[in-house]
Amino acid sequence: MDDVLHVDVDSSVATVWLNRPHVRNALSALLIGGLRETMAALDANPAIGAIVLTGADPAFCAGLDLSEVAAGSVGGGGAGMPIPADRGTPVIGAINGPAVTGGLELALMCDFLIASDRASFADTHARVGILPGWGLTVELPRAIGLRRARQMSFTGNYIAADQALEWGLVNEVVPHERLVGRAQTLAADIVSIDAGTIAAMKRLYWATGSVASGEAYTVEREVNRSWTDRGRFDRASFAARRADIEARGSSQIEGTSEMG
Repeated sequence: MDDVLHVDVDSSVATVWLNRPHVRNALSALLIGGLRETMAALDANPAIGAIVLTGADPAFCAGLDLSEVAAGSVGGGGAGMPIPADRGTPVIGAINGPAVTGGLELALMCDFLIASDRASFADTHARVGILPGWGLTVELPRAIGLRRARQMSFTGNYIAADQALEWGLVNEVVPHERLVGRAQTLAADIVSIDAGTIAAMKRLYWATGSVASGEAYTVEREVNRSWTDRGRFDRASFAARRADIEARGSSQIEGTSEMG
């Protein structure tokens, strides 16, 4: 799995790297399946007390793989989430660059996020003509509030790391070269506590957080499948739309940096 995914283990902390930098760590079927299996195995390993998830530079994750979407071999949330929320091992997202659409959903599956000063975030589902299926409409409003989540989803606009911090999407923003080390330090803090207690605490957060909105995941998945099954998702134009979105995102982030 080293060709698409790389795992380092130091003491009780596992660091998982999305390793498709040539395509900005786009989510292929192989990567999604490998990530799901790897995270499940790490969660089941009593020697692992915390997990750091990051990407090989320059991106965290650009979303679904364009070529596989066009071919119909990968298509969103119907296959299940790579990181189920009810697992016991804490996952820290170390967001090293753009986290876009499926990549943003992947980030939202983590328990909390540390961002590089090079990180950016966007939900471009609507711009490419698809609907989320991995819990974005549940987790993004929880993180930043409903109206800000709607703003991101309805516009497809990118937000830079400092705005993500202001909105509460990420916990900290650190210099790029310190990102993984900072996330691993926090992971070490976690593993210094009894693992059973941490797992129970994480599951308690999941249980209390899903009492009122647990059905929302089911609703989102059903709408996602219906949208795709009825032919509303135009695979033929997906690649062109994504290219336009990436160019638009670059200009937005550059403009934000110049203003700062």
